[in-house]
Amino acid sequence: MTRAARVLLRLTVGAATALTLTAAPAAAHHTGVYTPKDNAITTNFKALKFSVQAGKFDVARRLFDEGPLRAEMRARTAALPKGLESRARAALAAGDAAGVERALMVFFASLARDLAVEGDRQLGAGGDAAAVGPRFLEAIWRYYNLVDFAVGQRDARASVAMRLAYDDAEGATRAGNTDRPRLRDALRRMAQILGGVVDGSN
Repeated sequence: MTRAARVLLRLTVGAATALTLTAAPAAAHHTGVYTPKDNAITTNFKALKFSVQAGKFDVARRLFDEGPLRAEMRARTAALPKGLESRARAALAAGDAAGVERALMVFFASLARDLAVEGDRQLGAGGDAAAVGPRFLEAIWRYYNLVDFAVGQRDARASVAMRLAYDDAEGATRAGNTDRPRLRDALRRMAQILGGVVDGSN
C-alpha cells in the first residue's frame, strides 16, 4: 500500500470513528444500552466494587475511606438512611461483600431518588422542560444504572418498574417536543420506586 493510500485509510477510519462516537449517545440512549460518562463518585464506586469482587477488602476499604463516594455520603447524611456510612464501613471491615453491595445500592438509589424529586420540583416551578428533562434523566441513570442489577436481584418488580418509568420519561423528551405532564409523572414514579428500594433495604 502506498503512503497516500495509508493516509487516506487512516483519515477514513478516523472519520468513521468520530461519527460513531458523536452519534452513539443519541442513538443508544436507552435503558440497558446507554452508559453516561463517569464522574468522580461513579469512578470510585467501580474501583471499589472491583476490589470487593476480587476479595481485596483492604484495597476496597482504602478506596472507600479516602474516596469521593464516602465524602458524598457524609455530605448527604441527612437525606440518607441513618447509619448507612457506618454499615458500609462495617461490611468492608468484615469482608461482607453482600453487605457492601446492599449499602452502596441504597446510597445510589437514594441519589437517583433525590434527583427525580428535584427534577419534578424544577419542572413544577416552570423550568425549561427541554433542558431540565434530559439533564436530570442522564444524572438519574448515571447512578441508578450502577445498581440496577443489585436492585433486580432483591426486587425484580422494582427494577422492571424503574426501567419502564425511565423509558416513559425519555419518550416524553424525544423529538424536541417535551411532554411536561408525562415527564413529571414519570419522575414521580421513579422517585416512588426508588424510595421503596431504599426503605425496603433498611
